[in-house]
Amino acid sequence: MDLSGDWRFRWSTRADGDTDFAAAGFDDTEWAVLPVPANWQLHGYGAPAYTNVRYPFPVEPPHVPTDNPTGDYRVTFEVPPGWRGQRVLLRFDGVDSCARIWLNGNDVGITSGSRLPAEFDVTGSLDWTATNLLAVRVHQWSSGSYLEDQDMWWLSGIFRAVTLIARPDGGIDDYFVHADYDHLTGGGTLTVDADVPARVTVPELGIDAPAGQAVRVPAVEPWSAESPRLYDGVLAAAGERIPLRIGFRRVTVDGGLLLVNGSRVLFRGVNRHEFDPDRGRAVTAETMRADVLLMKRHNINAVRTSHYPPDPRFLELCDEYGLYVIDECDLETHGFFPATWDATPDNPVDDPNWRDELVGRMRRMVERDKNHPSIVLWSLGNESGSGRNFGAMAGWARERDPLRPLLYERDYTCRYVDVYSRMYTPHADVELIGQRDEPPLEDPELDARRRAMPFILCEYGHAMGNGPGGLTEYQELFERYPRCQGGFIWEWIDHGIRVRTGRGEYFGYGGDFGEPLHDGNFVADGLLFPDRTPSPGLLEYKKVIEPVRITDDGGALRISNLHDFRTLSHLDFEWSVEDEGIERASGSLEVPEVGPGESVVVPVPDLPLLSGEAWLTVRAVLAKDVPWAAAGHEIGWTQLKIRDATVAEAGPRRPVTVLTEGIRLGAGLFDPADGRLVRLGAMPVEGPRLDVWRAPIDNDRWFSSDPNELAWRDLGLHRMQHRVAEVAPGPDELVVRTRVAPAASRLGLFVTYRWTVTGDQLGLRVEVEPDGDWELPLPRLGVRMAVPAELGNVSWFGLGPGEAYRDSRRAARVGRFTATVDELQTPYVFPQENGNRADVRWMTLTDDSGTGLRVSGNPLVDITSRRWTSEQLDAARHPVDLEPGDRVWLNIDYGQNGLGTGSCGPGVLPAYRLPAVPTAYTVTFQVLGQALG
Repeated sequence: MDLSGDWRFRWSTRADGDTDFAAAGFDDTEWAVLPVPANWQLHGYGAPAYTNVRYPFPVEPPHVPTDNPTGDYRVTFEVPPGWRGQRVLLRFDGVDSCARIWLNGNDVGITSGSRLPAEFDVTGSLDWTATNLLAVRVHQWSSGSYLEDQDMWWLSGIFRAVTLIARPDGGIDDYFVHADYDHLTGGGTLTVDADVPARVTVPELGIDAPAGQAVRVPAVEPWSAESPRLYDGVLAAAGERIPLRIGFRRVTVDGGLLLVNGSRVLFRGVNRHEFDPDRGRAVTAETMRADVLLMKRHNINAVRTSHYPPDPRFLELCDEYGLYVIDECDLETHGFFPATWDATPDNPVDDPNWRDELVGRMRRMVERDKNHPSIVLWSLGNESGSGRNFGAMAGWARERDPLRPLLYERDYTCRYVDVYSRMYTPHADVELIGQRDEPPLEDPELDARRRAMPFILCEYGHAMGNGPGGLTEYQELFERYPRCQGGFIWEWIDHGIRVRTGRGEYFGYGGDFGEPLHDGNFVADGLLFPDRTPSPGLLEYKKVIEPVRITDDGGALRISNLHDFRTLSHLDFEWSVEDEGIERASGSLEVPEVGPGESVVVPVPDLPLLSGEAWLTVRAVLAKDVPWAAAGHEIGWTQLKIRDATVAEAGPRRPVTVLTEGIRLGAGLFDPADGRLVRLGAMPVEGPRLDVWRAPIDNDRWFSSDPNELAWRDLGLHRMQHRVAEVAPGPDELVVRTRVAPAASRLGLFVTYRWTVTGDQLGLRVEVEPDGDWELPLPRLGVRMAVPAELGNVSWFGLGPGEAYRDSRRAARVGRFTATVDELQTPYVFPQENGNRADVRWMTLTDDSGTGLRVSGNPLVDITSRRWTSEQLDAARHPVDLEPGDRVWLNIDYGQNGLGTGSCGPGVLPAYRLPAVPTAYTVTFQVLGQALG
C-alpha cells in the first residue's frame, strides 16, 4: 500500500517539541498539508541551503544544534481486509535526515541514513478494523548529517516513498540472484539463494529448480549496457511468488583490467545526483526515465550514483535500458577537511565509535540493491579521507558479495579496494597512470598492488557553466591505454531551484535563499540545465564518446567500431554533401559487418560536380527503433572537406573621400577624430574597435585551478582604455593606429586598423602588436561593434548549430544555420561568456525585411551576437538580470582563450590558450537590402 499523498504537516525551528501529536485524539485541523514525498524547504518551510564542503552547523560530532528545524507529519489509513493475519512492514525509502515514527500512538522506532531504506514490523500496532494513524517526526540535523556532506542542497523531509507491505506466512524475506556468464563457452549459471524453501523457474531457459541449486544453461544472451538482455523468472515459496528480472553477466578484475563478460569495458559515464528544480530530491519515476533516455541518446553507458544509493526505481531502469552502475554508499564527511586531506581524529571513517553505523550503511545499500545486474561496482563512499572503518565496510561487502569489485577514490593507497580511482586528474598524470608509471607509494607492497589495478576517473570534466573543455584529450588517453577505463563527468544536472519573480523566472543557487554560509553557484555544474535541457557540454560529450568513429583514410572512409560487445549491424550510414552549405546530394553507404574493436574502409560515394567549399557529412544512425530512441537517431558522425572555397580575385580599391561630416570609404562613414566607423550606408553603427574582455566563465573564476579572472581583473583587462595615435586617410586606404591598455599598467597592445573598399565590400585588417612582457593569456582577441536592435535575425556559414570554443568544438559541424539573436544565447545558470559561433565564413544580421549587414571572415572568424555588452553580462548574476538594449553587440574575434575544466580540475591546456602575440586577421562588411534610416 503506497502511503504517498497529502499528509498533515507542522514545522518548527526546534527539535524538542511535545510529542502529543502522535496520539490519535490530537487535533491537527490547524496544521498545513504537505505532499509526501517532498522536501519541506521547497514548500515554504525554512529555506534551501547549499554548501559543497562546509557543514552548515558547528563541527562537534555527534552533536547538532538545538535550533534544529523539525517537521511533524500525520496521515491516516485503513488496512485492506485481506491483510488480516499477515505480518505487516512499514517501509521508508528516504527520510532526510532522521525520523522517529509512531503508529496509533505506539513508538515504532527511529531511522537515519537519509538515502537508505528502513523497515519496521508494525503488525502489533495496527488496528485491523478502524482507521490507523501514522505520525512521524523528522529532524533536519542529526548525527547522521556528519556522514552526508555530499555537495548538494541541504533539503529535509520524507522525500521518497512510504509503503505498507503485507508479508504472508511462508513468504520470502530475502533472496540473492547469482547469474554468472562464461564468455568462453557462452553458457550461464543461475543460483538464487532464498531464506525459505523455494523454487526458481525461468520458462525461456527451461529452468525449474530449487533455490540454492546452481543451474547451468549451455547458451544464454549476456547482459551488458550495450545489450541489456533480461530474462523473466519467478521465485516461488509456499506463501509468495516474486518476479525476477535476471541478467547474466560476470564482472572481474583480471590482468590489471576491469572486465565485463571477459572484455575490457570503457566507461562513458556521468555522476548523477537526484534532483528536480521544483521537487528537489523527490524525483518522479517519469523524471528518472527521462534521465535514462537522455543518457542513452547521448552515448552515455555508465552512471555513478553520487553520492548515495538512488531511488530503487532508477536502478530498475538501468537494468532495463542498459547502463553500468557504480552504486555508492550514503557516505561523505568532506566537512572534516576544510583545507587539506590530513587525518582528523574525529572523522567518523576512522573513529571506532562510528564503525557499526558505517558498516550498517554499506549493508543497507548492498542488501537493497544486490539483485540488479546493472550494478558492476560498489563504492564505499566519497571524499571522506581514509580510515579503518573503510576496512570494515569493505570486509563486510566482500563477504556478502564477493563477485562485485569495490571502489573508493579518496584513499590513494587503495588499501581496501579493487579499482584505482582518482578525480580531476590532469591529463599528464592520467597518461603516467595509463603507463603504470605513476609516482610510487611509500609502501612497496601497496604500491605494487595499486599499480596492478585498473584505473577509473570517478569524476572528471567538471561541467560547471561554459565547458568543460579538454574532453577530447581525456578520451584519447582512455582509448590509448587499456588501464585507463574511462570516467564519469561531474555531473549530470545543474541543481538550480526554480524561482519565479515579477521580472521573470530563473534558477537559484547558493546564496539566493538567505543562507549565511554557502558556496554560490558551485551547485550548478551539470551537463543538463535544471529544466533538463541539454547543455552544449552534453552535446560535446556525446560527440567525444561516440561509439562509432568515422575518419578520413587517404580519401576513403574508415569506420571504427568502439563498442565493447556489439557489431555495427544496428546502424545505417547516411551521407550528404553540401556546397557552400547547400545540400547537393545524399545517400546511404554500404558498410560490411564490423565487430567490436574492428574497423573497415569504404570508398567515398560518387559526388556531383561542386563549385564552392564543399563538405561530405557521414552519419551513423539507428536502423530501427530501440526502446530508448527511434530509427534515425544519430549515434556518430564526421565531416570531410571535399573542396576548398573558390577565392575571387580582388578588384580595384575604391578611393577614400574626406568630407565635412567625416571620412567616406564606400558605404562606410568614419569619425575623423578617432577613425571609428559610425555608419554603414544609412545604418548607424558603433565601432568596431579592439576588445579583449569576456564575461568570465566559471572555469576562469577565483575558485578555479586556473583563475585567469583574478589576473585579468588585476591587470585591468575589463577596463581597457583606447588612445588614438593616428587617423591617416590615404588615396585608397584609411589607417587608424591606436594603443589599447589598462590603467596603472605599462602593458598594452598596439592596434592598427586598415580599412579598404573593393566593390561593395568594406574590408578591415586588424593588426595587433603586444607592448611589454605579457605573461598571461588574453580572454579574447577581436573587435566589438554595435548595430541597430532591429537586426535580430542571424544566418551564418560556419560551425554550428550550437556554440563552440577552442577546446570544446567537436559537436559543431560546418553548415548554413539560422537563428535569432536571442536564440544564440546559452542561458547558463550563472551568466557568463556564451554563444560563440566558431570558424564563421560569413554571417548576416538582418531585420524582418532582409535589411542589414553581412560580415565575412578572411577566411574564418569567431562571432558572438547579443543584446547586451560583455560588461553587462559580467555584472549579471542571473539571466533575468540581462535586459535587451537598443543595439545588438557583435564581437568579431580572432579567437578566445579555451574553456578548460579549472572550476574543478585542470585548466586550459597549452594548445588552447590565447597568448598575447603579434596577430593579424581580416574581416569584411557588406550592407544588405534597403538602407536603414
